Parts: sequence; C-alpha cells; structure tokens
Amino acid sequence: MVRMNGGGCGGAESKVPALWRLADEMNAPGTECRALEAEYVRSFHRHVPNENQCSSAIFKHIKAPVHHVWSLVRRFDQPQKYKPFVSRCIVQDGTGVGSLREVNIKSGLPATTSFERLEHLDDDERVLSIRIVGGDHRLKNYSSIITAHPETIDGRPATLVIESFVVDVPDGNTKEETCYFVEALIKCNLKSLADISERLAVQDYTEPIDC
Repeated sequence: MVRMNGGGCGGAESKVPALWRLADEMNAPGTECRALEAEYVRSFHRHVPNENQCSSAIFKHIKAPVHHVWSLVRRFDQPQKYKPFVSRCIVQDGTGVGSLREVNIKSGLPATTSFERLEHLDDDERVLSIRIVGGDHRLKNYSSIITAHPETIDGRPATLVIESFVVDVPDGNTKEETCYFVEALIKCNLKSLADISERLAVQDYTEPIDC
C-alpha cells in the first residue's frame, strides 16, 4: 500500500490527488507508484473527497488482453460475472447511462441489497463509473470508477485495471477503517476478474489452428 502524503507520487510529473491511497501489487509497500499509473489516476479517476470522506485507488495487473477484461467489466447488467459477492442483478430502465440496477449480496457481508446507477460508460477509453443510490448498507455517497489499460507482461498482451472510489466515513469508524473495508472488497473482485480473464486468455492461446 502506498499512502499519498501531500499528493505526490513518483515526482512532480506524476502527481495524484492528496490523501489518496494507492495499492499496486507490482510495487512493494512504501515505494512510489509508477508515473504511468499516476497519470491514469489523474486523467480518469477524478474524485474530490470532502472532510468526511475517504478515497482510494487499487491497481491490478492481469495477464490477459484488455478486450477480455473489458468484456467483463463493462457489463453493468451482469456484475456477478466476476464479482463473487453478487448473487443476482436486476436492471431497470435499460443498460445505458442513467440506468439503475438492484444488486443482491450473498450472505457473509453486512448487507443484502444495493441500488446502483450507471454514471458513465466509455468503450473507447474503457471507463465505467457507478454510484450507489440506496440499499441496506453503510456505504453512503459511494461512487467508483474502474478503467482498463493495455500493457505488456512477460512479452504478452496484458491489462492494468484501476478501480477508485470515494465514500462517506460512517459514524463510529475512521477513514482508515472505511478505506480498508472497501479496498478488501475491491481486491476480491479484481482477483476474481483476473482469474476469469486469464482463463479466457489461456483458451485463446490453446485453441487449435485450422489448416
């Protein structure tokens, strides 16, 4: 985990918002994040938390081409394709920007239902943003942005996924506690996303070639 103090990361050319926490599995805790990652955060993850909110950005490097990863992420109507805590999703008013979904949460979490609105979807830049507008949980004024960026790992096409969020800090909790809770959920989601995407990529690599 890289805690952002004073808004810097990797020098003046790679500034990110103050008080952001960055989690990047390719950089050891306590080291600076890479300039390219900081640039993605600055360009696409434009949260402005107030004094009673916390904000964080989580990075995941996935050994699968970006089209596999994005095909799962963009499905606002089917988050259960890769989110392990979602049991069912019912979409209202279509699947475009402004549409609403009712997400049913599996047992084991302190919630059963979340109502969420699609705020932004850009297939060219590969950006998806949602806002939670209701539900029986404590994530008030929660909004998140997830982006997918092509990269190369071990000489093969891969994907850098960044998911960021801003949320109110509930009464009785600290900013640190709130961030750690949400980050843990996101990390589980991104690990599942990586596992599924990488299986799809392996299938591509092992498909027989027609002669």
